[in-house]
Amino acid sequence: MSVFRIALIQLAVSANKADNLTRASKLIAEAAKGGARIVSLPECFNCPYGTKYFPEYAEKIPGQSTEILSKAAKDNKVFLIGGSIPEEDNGKLFNTCTVYNTEGNMVAKFRKMHLFDIDIPGKITFKESECLSPGNSLAVVDTGFCKVGISICYDIRFAELAQLYNKRGCQLLVYPGAFNMTTGPAHWELLQRARALDNQMYVATVSPARDETASYTAWGHSTVVNPWGEVIATTEDKENIVFAEIDLKYMEEVRQQIPIGQQKRHDIYTVQELTN
Repeated sequence: MSVFRIALIQLAVSANKADNLTRASKLIAEAAKGGARIVSLPECFNCPYGTKYFPEYAEKIPGQSTEILSKAAKDNKVFLIGGSIPEEDNGKLFNTCTVYNTEGNMVAKFRKMHLFDIDIPGKITFKESECLSPGNSLAVVDTGFCKVGISICYDIRFAELAQLYNKRGCQLLVYPGAFNMTTGPAHWELLQRARALDNQMYVATVSPARDETASYTAWGHSTVVNPWGEVIATTEDKENIVFAEIDLKYMEEVRQQIPIGQQKRHDIYTVQELTN
């Protein structure tokens, strides 16, 4: 299968976890009916985004939210990238994405590797490291028709991580993420296009819908970029499902036309994975 459909669910997230899970399940089913083989939810799909919320909403894995995700994947026969949830494990909190196959089995777990600690005077200060711990492992999902690399939000700023996924044979990178009203308009699309061009692969980003009343306001604009660096599907800030066709034959054509993968100077530089 060289062409398949992906769906990005730009979910309107509230403070009511049960509501969020119900809405997510409904939209996953809608995405599957729309022909999606891979469906992704946004970062922190089950709770508001913020350091004060992470401890309150944190769950063990498996737990309430991941059981819902497993059932939704199985019921709808899709590969489901479960956005992310606050995970509690041995007294530590992580920002964690779980992935499920069409049988509802969890086939990957990725903990956000680069924590979102920024300080832009007069605009935004945020420090995930106040309560979260970083993950240390990549997560590659082999669907049988595409290899998918998983990262979360701020991880997109680190080109080396995407390059490692490229070396692992990934053809699609998916970043559940919640950029804000400062970094969103400035960098959201730019970073996606950069990672797609760097690695000549598809890049998808999945944001929550914007809530102007929230303590942290997400930018929205869930997007898919092709290996030529073109935006092929996107939306604005409201709740929506973004569909896009992923064409792996086209990806190979781009790589043949501009064969940077064969032109790297490994005698001068390299990007190496130090842990598995």
